[in-house]
Amino acid sequence: MKIDVLTLFPGMFAGPLDESIVKRARDAGKLDLRIHNLRDYTHDRHRTVDDRPFGGGPGMLLKPEPLFEAVEQLKTATTRVILLGPAGRKFTQAVARELAGLEHLLLISGSYEGYDERVRAALAHDELSIGDYVLTNGALPAMVIVDCVTRLLPGVLGDDESATDESFSHGLLEYPHYTRPAEFRGMKVPDVLLSGNHAEIEKWRREQAKQRTRERRPDLLDGKNDKTNQ
Repeated sequence: MKIDVLTLFPGMFAGPLDESIVKRARDAGKLDLRIHNLRDYTHDRHRTVDDRPFGGGPGMLLKPEPLFEAVEQLKTATTRVILLGPAGRKFTQAVARELAGLEHLLLISGSYEGYDERVRAALAHDELSIGDYVLTNGALPAMVIVDCVTRLLPGVLGDDESATDESFSHGLLEYPHYTRPAEFRGMKVPDVLLSGNHAEIEKWRREQAKQRTRERRPDLLDGKNDKTNQ
């Protein structure tokens, strides 16, 4: 898979995407990730990317010219262009699976008060938000999406089953996990996990997942939100 990220802050991506699973995916050639500075698509001496909104109001908006030029240079026939901003649909595990099946993503990281509306109307295929809160810019959401999508790519995780047997993958939070020792400071691992009875273990895990979800995220069970919401 290829992912291009268009941002005003390329330095923010150095480090988080050069470690762990994303790094291994890049090294193995399973992820072609490239970070682009939006200012490289400007042509004035000050490398201007923003301007005041028509009609007045606080803050600045990203201008259409550099965004149009960047997208038109970077996209291909298979590119999905995605704006990152609070007005987008909520990014969930289901959306991550949808994106992981594509060939090329172009993520546009928002800044300031957002985008000139013509960018949404003429360039974007989709707009995503990672949650109902405000961040300084779209760099962190872009990193979240890259990380989440990358781990769903075939062969990226040591065990592909790991990507399907975890929180939100089945609309539930994940069940509790235990490892050795079987007893630690008086706290014991549940007997069923030591029994070797795989049917009973699976039943216990399902029950624990439902209980944990009911206690911590009842919205996942009552149908108010997408069953795979984060």
